[in-house]
Amino acid sequence: MAGKDYYDILGVKSDASADEIKKSYRKLAMKFHPDQNKDNPGAEEKFKEINEAYDILKDSQKRAAFDRYGSSAFDGSMGGGAGGFSGGGNGGGGFSGAAFSDIFEDMFGDFMGGAGRSRPGPMRGSDLQYTLEMSLEEAHKGKETKIKIPVNDKCEPCGGSGSADGSKAHNCDTCGGSGRIRQQQGFFTIERTCPSCHGEGVSIKNPCKNCGGSGRVHKSKTLKVKIPAGVETGRRIRLSGEGEAGLRGGPSGDLFVMINVKPHKLFKRDGGNLFCRVPITVTRAALGGEIEVPTIDGTRATVKIPAGTQTAQQFRMKGKGMRMLRSDARGDMYIEIFVETPVNLNKKQQNLLRELDTSMSSNGGNMNSPQSSGFFSKIREFWDDLSE
Repeated sequence: MAGKDYYDILGVKSDASADEIKKSYRKLAMKFHPDQNKDNPGAEEKFKEINEAYDILKDSQKRAAFDRYGSSAFDGSMGGGAGGFSGGGNGGGGFSGAAFSDIFEDMFGDFMGGAGRSRPGPMRGSDLQYTLEMSLEEAHKGKETKIKIPVNDKCEPCGGSGSADGSKAHNCDTCGGSGRIRQQQGFFTIERTCPSCHGEGVSIKNPCKNCGGSGRVHKSKTLKVKIPAGVETGRRIRLSGEGEAGLRGGPSGDLFVMINVKPHKLFKRDGGNLFCRVPITVTRAALGGEIEVPTIDGTRATVKIPAGTQTAQQFRMKGKGMRMLRSDARGDMYIEIFVETPVNLNKKQQNLLRELDTSMSSNGGNMNSPQSSGFFSKIREFWDDLSE
């Protein structure tokens, strides 16, 4: 073993990362596996060499020793070999060592490592989720409602045991209670879910006719749900024990009711606050006055609009917003003004507007339209600067 270059065997540089070493190893191990090279007598020896190299380089302490002393650091100290074969058999014998298990687990996932499982006992039922849609008004007030859900519920005749005569389940004869069986396929031992008990590890001699031995039956269940005032979209309400029934007498799962508050045609919500966009005429905005607006309670409220109100100006109505969850407090309501330009004017209306425009322009418009006058003054200054 002296003088071997494990980096060269795996085809990587001495500063290669652990991921690079593993990737190269997997590729070479598949290439030179004895089962894939029955006509190549040298493949088995090469396969042993690759696993020996990987067993050293994947271990940080062994790799450090190799970097300092070379392969001679492991002479006489590796026993049965670093990832080599032990014993005879198909394709070179049963494979020992952790090196090849890395690639095997990557390739076959759950087929590895199931033999040590204990026999499954009672299992908790699955949690369920139900999405409940509600209006903004309902979210504001809260409500009590009924929901109907499809669920695997406990079988009443057998009490959820799955047995017609009340006898206890016993270990599955096929898998011995492990829930998995092993099959030898050439060089590999493949482990899979037991087809007799479907991975449960137990079987029932006299299964209940109503549920077929599962202890559960599929049915619809109606439940009452109390929705607190002030809920928002995404809020989750838990109903303990209202999920699917457990297996073999296990506890039931929970039901989670997910709240989805539908968009409102008038209000937009931001936490506890409500926003309502209200269009008003140009004349109302210019002269001021009062407007009537709705509230989330279904009542009406009056808002005073001062003369000269502009688009996007907001007016706060304290305590007219949403109820706060688990609190007596309420948010605010904001009226956002949108000044609407008139359309479809008749001749008389057009003349009146022209007369108004002429009157406003006679004093330069500075007093009546300060923002537009100031803006156009800046434009003139900009052009003057460019002409200099």
